[in-house]
Amino acid sequence: MSTSAAPAAVAQKRNARTAATSGFFGTALEYYDFFLYATAASLFFGRLFFPHPAQGTLLALSSLGVAYVARPFGAVLWGHLGDRFGRKKIMIAILLTMGIATFLVGCIPSYATIGPAAPVILVLLRVLQGLSAGGEQAGSALLAFEHAPEGKRAFYTSWTHSGTQFGNFLASVVFLPLTAFLPDDAMLAWGWRIPFWLSALVIAFTFVLRRRLAEPETYQELKQEGPVTKVPLVEVLRGHWRAVLRVAVAGLCLAPTPLVYVFGLSYATTGIGLSRSPMLGLIAGASLTLIATQPLFAMLSDRMGRKPVFVTGAVGCAALTPVWLHAVHTGNWTLIYLAGFAIMGVFFAMQSGVVLATFLEMFPTHIRFTGMAVSFMLGVVGTGFLPAIAQSFVQNDPNNWPPVAWLFVAIILAAGVAVLTGPENHRVPTGELGLTRARRTVPTTGDAATPEVSGLNSAP
Repeated sequence: MSTSAAPAAVAQKRNARTAATSGFFGTALEYYDFFLYATAASLFFGRLFFPHPAQGTLLALSSLGVAYVARPFGAVLWGHLGDRFGRKKIMIAILLTMGIATFLVGCIPSYATIGPAAPVILVLLRVLQGLSAGGEQAGSALLAFEHAPEGKRAFYTSWTHSGTQFGNFLASVVFLPLTAFLPDDAMLAWGWRIPFWLSALVIAFTFVLRRRLAEPETYQELKQEGPVTKVPLVEVLRGHWRAVLRVAVAGLCLAPTPLVYVFGLSYATTGIGLSRSPMLGLIAGASLTLIATQPLFAMLSDRMGRKPVFVTGAVGCAALTPVWLHAVHTGNWTLIYLAGFAIMGVFFAMQSGVVLATFLEMFPTHIRFTGMAVSFMLGVVGTGFLPAIAQSFVQNDPNNWPPVAWLFVAIILAAGVAVLTGPENHRVPTGELGLTRARRTVPTTGDAATPEVSGLNSAP
């Protein structure tokens, strides 16, 4: 190795670690806000912001879906700006949008105080959260992905998804002492607001962290070579529509999260009458487990490919979904925990640990932010409505859980098929991803994993 190559390699590793760390903490703190709303909607919002208690839980869970509808629009907005003007400034703007919306949710008066204005304000703020989340995962993962060394893209990118789980862990843990020590009337009056107000501190920390981010070299080189694509979305839909459809369907692999964390929490506590604290403990424990297991399965996919790991995870999640719902229905805590941890900590981790790298590998650099954000969010929209759909199946009869199980099984298997029938790109060099075979440069010397790249700024 030459004297100039050694410092460059050290710098690359340092940048990769910084990007992965920033992706982990930035996404964790952003999704703390996002999942905080889901937990509060499952436990409190139905009684606070809607006039009819009998339908309150269904309406509150439906308000979750509003954010998922907004996410594709946020993906278009942030993806366009990120591909046109760079990643760093856009990630800060995303953070502030989420932070302001979340803090204000904690300030909304109840329906009893201001009437119909309460749910209207709640939904509008949820829309802002959705717009922000539309670019968060794609942007954080993109920074880690483009800084990662060849052959380790999934590992470095997986920390972004681990950050979402840490954010969910924080969102569930913050309610544990409140629900354990405060009576129900105090929680409804003011206790539920505390976690939303605490997000101000979280956002301030993340803002400082993201100010230290650097643009990836691949994007800097792209801008030096010439003007970037003026309207990335047009090129994505025109030249990469097959990848968009594939990612949109494969994005349904996130279904176990609303199954266990949102619908499962509501069904267990409201429908069956199980205690809140053990269910929140399951969510917190599963989230912590995912933080550790996702990078492990990501490393495995860097060695053997994305498909074997992802598809195995999809089959495992689908097989255990009816088992877990039956355990919740019967109140079998041992099986609730065993099946719940197996679904989330093992099989879902096999999907979520590789999903971001798998999707990013389908698009070239100059449209990667837009392509990833838009197509992934199209799939996420479907998962956002799953808790409300599942709740509509159950209604007031907890015995109606089997249709819920088969719905989730079908969705998870569809995601597995989408990845199984797609390309395997884990060995394609980063600079050549998304390009046709004819436009890839075949290396004549050196490691096949790190060739010189030509035509990086060309549309595929």
